[in-house]
Amino acid sequence: MNIARHELQINCRGRGCYNITHDVSAWLATTGVRDGLLNLFVRHTSCSLMVQENADPDVLADMERFLSRLVPDGDPAFLHRSEGADDMPAHIRMALTQVSLTLPIASGRLALGVWQGVYLYEHRYEPMLRRVWLQAIGQ
Repeated sequence: MNIARHELQINCRGRGCYNITHDVSAWLATTGVRDGLLNLFVRHTSCSLMVQENADPDVLADMERFLSRLVPDGDPAFLHRSEGADDMPAHIRMALTQVSLTLPIASGRLALGVWQGVYLYEHRYEPMLRRVWLQAIGQ
């Protein structure tokens, strides 16, 4: 049984989806894990992780449009605004999405579907350095 750990750092330029599939796959290739599971965990409360369509950028734009309608910035109902109008909406967006993903590893590669990619979804407008903890477990 092999266990490998790594912290991936992502420089986000602001709100949006950042495809991290290549970075995750490149690290996985160095671990020696051929078959098993990869867990990703984002160590923040105002961004999230998701597996999503990686071919048509309209999918990601539609995700943002949907969440912007569902959780609008500056909603007067929110009390928490210490870091700006996008602060509390970012926390709610994170709660509605995921902070952790578990993906299968097969033959040393992520067993994603043809049109799937792994994304860090930044919910804040300001540039942020985000950290994602990766842990591969398997043989």
